[in-house]
Amino acid sequence: MIVIAIAIVAGGAWAATTLFADRDTDRVSSAGPSAKATKDASNSHTPESNEPTASTPTTVEEEAGMIDVPTASELGKTYDVVISNGRVINPETKLDREGLNVAVQDGQIVLVTDQKLKGKRVIDATGLVVAPGFIDNLSYDPNPIGVWNKIADGVTANIAMHGGTSSPEKWYPYYERNRTPVHFGASFFYTQARNQFKLSRYDTAKPEQTQTLVDQAEKALNNGVLGISFSLEYVPGVNDKEILPLMKLAHKYNVPVYFHARYSDMEEPGTNIDAIKELIGYARASGAAVHIDHINSTGGTFSMTQSLKMVADAIAEGLDITSCIYPYDYWGTYLNSARFDEGWQERFRITYKDLQIAGTNERLTAETFRKYQLEGKLAVAYAIPKQDVIDSLKAPYVMIGSDAILEPGFNNHPRASGTFARTIGLYVRKEQVISLSDAIAKMSLMPAQRLEKQAPALQKKGRIAKGMDADIVVFDYNTINDKSTVEKPEIVSAGIEYVLVNGQVALDEKGIHKDVHVGQPIKSEFLRVKAGGSTLTWEGSPLSLLEYRGANYVDLESLKAHGYEVTWDKIARKGTAISGGTASKVNVPKPQVGELILERGYQLAWENGVSTELLSVGDRNYVPLSALKSQGWKLTKESSDYKLDAA
Repeated sequence: MIVIAIAIVAGGAWAATTLFADRDTDRVSSAGPSAKATKDASNSHTPESNEPTASTPTTVEEEAGMIDVPTASELGKTYDVVISNGRVINPETKLDREGLNVAVQDGQIVLVTDQKLKGKRVIDATGLVVAPGFIDNLSYDPNPIGVWNKIADGVTANIAMHGGTSSPEKWYPYYERNRTPVHFGASFFYTQARNQFKLSRYDTAKPEQTQTLVDQAEKALNNGVLGISFSLEYVPGVNDKEILPLMKLAHKYNVPVYFHARYSDMEEPGTNIDAIKELIGYARASGAAVHIDHINSTGGTFSMTQSLKMVADAIAEGLDITSCIYPYDYWGTYLNSARFDEGWQERFRITYKDLQIAGTNERLTAETFRKYQLEGKLAVAYAIPKQDVIDSLKAPYVMIGSDAILEPGFNNHPRASGTFARTIGLYVRKEQVISLSDAIAKMSLMPAQRLEKQAPALQKKGRIAKGMDADIVVFDYNTINDKSTVEKPEIVSAGIEYVLVNGQVALDEKGIHKDVHVGQPIKSEFLRVKAGGSTLTWEGSPLSLLEYRGANYVDLESLKAHGYEVTWDKIARKGTAISGGTASKVNVPKPQVGELILERGYQLAWENGVSTELLSVGDRNYVPLSALKSQGWKLTKESSDYKLDAA
């Protein structure tokens, strides 16, 4: 057992609920009229009887900004697709309302409203649920067979974070050339990269080999991978000497590390408790975000209550840890893997007859086990207590991930085809373990948030709102269910009526449209400090500005020189700024050219209750000029430079 007890790294990554979804700018002029002002201006004359008009906000959802109040011009347009009269659920804003209309134009959601809209194609969603397309973040390569079953299960983004690639410069272009129908992304797959040294699964890499892998991982991150993934149970020779350097790299680049944990049982030596302690230790030692793969089958089986509490306590400590499950009480893997090393019967509390070859109805014996082990067949193991699935599904930090994609030959667990429909059909509708809104969050918003800090594409997925990508699933709550079985894992789910990917209808009443290939790559992006840049003169004191995606930022420490007291909650990763104090002399260094500019999700709370997202460069944080303007400072622009003065 590996035990690591190192203090939290200050400024570690953590999950943020919304990252720059409505990014402020630092423009000196007004950002433009509000929606209501625009509406009022457009209705300054008396409309003709046949002219569309816009209403004033009259509902709680409109007042809260959950749905849009269209202008007359917007009501008069004809959109590419209109999904009408549906029950729209947006997990980010907690919107859950029937009778709403969603307009799609050029691949984006442009309106969510209770007013009637015109579309070139109108989808009648009366009695149906309209939700963000599901994001399967614990999948594998988007092969040309399995992707269609994903779409039939409501999945619009297939992300290979349990696996992935060691060569993203080849992986991403390959799937772009092959015009994959779902969005796609991948992790840096440590096991695959490690295989270049021809190490056995029980060998440990040498220090120089580990350094090579760190260098390759850094290159892969700069080529778009979304994080780093380890499979410790399958490669038990990998130890902390290999893992921690990669964890520190992940923290540096602000990306999560996905772990298939080391143990899957409660038999000594090596238990689930040891496995969870190990992963928490890595998070604590490095400051990096950790995701625990399928805790219902690895790290939590037979110990779920204790395992979940350990993770919850670590999150309360300030560590960034999430997990996922697939909604089945049986797992599946290859018989020739380390999971079936000697003693598996005792560890998993099963016998040969509890194993079934996926894609068949054949249960195993000692003789057939050895035969299929040599062939490397995947078997399903009936070895997960159902209560473990229920308990883990209730945990607020647990999302849904399939851990499968259908492959040629169909030697796959049925989760490859039915994970998302089963979550709703069985655990929401039938057994009422969680609410529908919570289930949708676990299948769309939470996977997006887990990866979106450095993947801008995901900041526009997992939500149903104006400006978001039109990745949408429309389903019948009364009939949605999985149909795939161990014998027939290829059977597609029922009750999913429509799926839109990038605004294109990929599934409707006619079935799956296999001519729709509009999936886009989902990649990490890293911006760095550039030479030059603008200068801010704040009440006569010159400061260097940080430019990021068209906006300018100033070092947070500079607030202290202008009468602000700034306190910091390291656990919540949130600062508080209070004005009116005595100005103090501070040293504000210029950010170094080439340093990473990261959206770690840190926030600054002002006295008026407004919160501002901060940027990070190294161990320093930066606040947007627009936030200072909103707090009453007079912002003016002179050529390429800026001035801040008391209003």
